[in-house]
Amino acid sequence: MKYRIYIDEVGNSDLESSDDPNHRFLSLTGVVLGLDYIKDTLTPDVENLKRKYFDTHPDDPIIFHRKELVNKKFPFQALKEPSVESAFNAEYLSLLEKWQYKIITVLIDKKELKSKYETWRYDPYHYCMAIIFERFHLRLKEISVEGDMMFESRGGKEDMRLKESYKRIFTGGTDYINPADIDETLTSKELKIKPKSANISGLQLADLVAYPARRFAMKHYGLLQDEKVTFNEQIIEVIKPKFFKKGNKIDGYGLKLLP
Repeated sequence: MKYRIYIDEVGNSDLESSDDPNHRFLSLTGVVLGLDYIKDTLTPDVENLKRKYFDTHPDDPIIFHRKELVNKKFPFQALKEPSVESAFNAEYLSLLEKWQYKIITVLIDKKELKSKYETWRYDPYHYCMAIIFERFHLRLKEISVEGDMMFESRGGKEDMRLKESYKRIFTGGTDYINPADIDETLTSKELKIKPKSANISGLQLADLVAYPARRFAMKHYGLLQDEKVTFNEQIIEVIKPKFFKKGNKIDGYGLKLLP
């Protein structure tokens, strides 16, 4: 069986914005799933959920996007009705718990990175991607399968830079993985990048869990400043068991704080 990690980000990679508390942290979250499981279970479940609560059609499919869902914006305006929102949230939480996936979240403190490495200025986004790559490689080795990686498109130049960065890692390895080991787990030298409009269920799942996963990481590392209790806290309780662990160890596996 082949596996794939679908990756989404929260925040931006601009180091010059790192002094702003609202832009200090960047996180990348990946969800790891079997391709057969996606075809047989995840995608049918995702599409059934859309059809049940929203006006979707195969010719013009609805794409799950967390911000639009939270704000009940078109095409999710049905959630403005409290009874519909309650029923949707309950079913959504049930599916998040039922689905078989693992989560890897890398959190980077851009302010700390900027002060620690005054001359070395590795793009934070690409730095996070390299660390996600390593953790995905470890997960594939653990379950003795092969896999590849997919990001949501960020635009022409950004996509090309990300593909080049991925190719360098694939061919040259990292500080912890040599290229020969990579060949045993990763199947493609090319990073897969798809637009949101492609309606890929794995990318939508990554989008939906990226913010709660980041919030969980911030709490775990004592970096969260607010004590708000929102629906995110319910999601966090459901997804906590989904984080990649080695035994009971989550640090360095399902969660990683940089630098």
